[in-house]
Amino acid sequence: MTENLVKRFFRYVKIDTQSKEGVEDRFPSTEKQKDLLKILVDEMKTMDLKNVSMDENGYVTATFPSNLSKEDTSKVPTIGLLAHVDTSPDVSGKNVNPVIHKNYSGGDIIFPGDNSIVLKLEENPCLQDHIGDDIITSDGTTLLGADNKAGIAEILTAIEHLQNNPQIKHGDVRIGFTPDEEVGMGTAHFDVKKFKAKYAYTIDGEKVGEIEDETFNASMGVFTATGVNVHPGYAKNKLVSAIRMISDVVKAIENDPAPETTEKYEGYLHPFAIEGGTESAICKVLIRDFTKSGIQERKDRLEKICKEINNKYPKGNLKLDITDQYENMKVVLDTVPDTVDYAIEAIKRTGLEPIKQNIRGGTDGARLCFMGLPTPNIFTGGHNFHSKQEWIAIQGMEKAVLTIVNLLEIWAEKSL
Repeated sequence: MTENLVKRFFRYVKIDTQSKEGVEDRFPSTEKQKDLLKILVDEMKTMDLKNVSMDENGYVTATFPSNLSKEDTSKVPTIGLLAHVDTSPDVSGKNVNPVIHKNYSGGDIIFPGDNSIVLKLEENPCLQDHIGDDIITSDGTTLLGADNKAGIAEILTAIEHLQNNPQIKHGDVRIGFTPDEEVGMGTAHFDVKKFKAKYAYTIDGEKVGEIEDETFNASMGVFTATGVNVHPGYAKNKLVSAIRMISDVVKAIENDPAPETTEKYEGYLHPFAIEGGTESAICKVLIRDFTKSGIQERKDRLEKICKEINNKYPKGNLKLDITDQYENMKVVLDTVPDTVDYAIEAIKRTGLEPIKQNIRGGTDGARLCFMGLPTPNIFTGGHNFHSKQEWIAIQGMEKAVLTIVNLLEIWAEKSL
């Protein structure tokens, strides 16, 4: 199992599947994501999975049929297993060169392709949990791509393990590989009805043993400033700078909770993009909170700031548009507690102590929950996603595979 798992993972990470922000005229955002998606179609056909296909949007799906009797299969809900193929736009995923640091003995890890990139133990205490394990990193010139190619490799290796061990009983399993998760569009065209799973799991988490059933409520505010552009030599009492208006927005929230000052269940406001000039400018602000009341308070805060700045610049105009992005998936998952309880039991059967976590971000699962497909998130074993310091232990990936296997077995056991 381990050999095939690592071979799959190495094969996938070497394919550049980086997605791209702000692309509205095509889906997926980069055509190269389909390079891996097509390979996955061929691989699953070789594995003799059923109903293998890739649709016009690049979604790849397949069925791993139940090994129960027809009568018993009807009693077991169809379970979906999901992972995304794209890597973060933040760091290059081209020419990834994975490196195995065998039998990790502790201390810092220096990346061979760029000695300035150092995985420091003091900054990565989870390394201490993997003494004696085999750690995979990139060579330091790119990210690794464990987010989420580890999840893909773990899903297919779990299916292969079940094929080789037919004594492990399971119901029908639906597999889905999606593009553009990293740019928030992973479920934009996903057909939940066509997928035909009752419950699903994204294999897209981090630390070994984690199960995630909670996300932020998420919105985005876009401030659009319209100024008055006049030659600066003749601008007194005439010019209104859109840049100054936007700068006032940023200054107004400089002491509010921010990503760099918060953790756990603390929400924030995060101005993350500014562009424009004297005549017009925009500022985009992420609005995040785990409670509905909390996110509404942050929205109201931005509305108040917008009003105050308009009062300050009567000849200019500042407009605020707020768009809701996703909701806390716990609202849905609490109505179907078995989805999380069975995952916790699967982690325990793997010999791990389950760690129930909230996600300070979004996943495909958060959106799928509100599209009618309850979808918690299970660990891959990876760390430092979206970074050249990304790493994963082979033994952690093995634990993810066994957790998937145990989970499918538990659903069959509990349903019969």
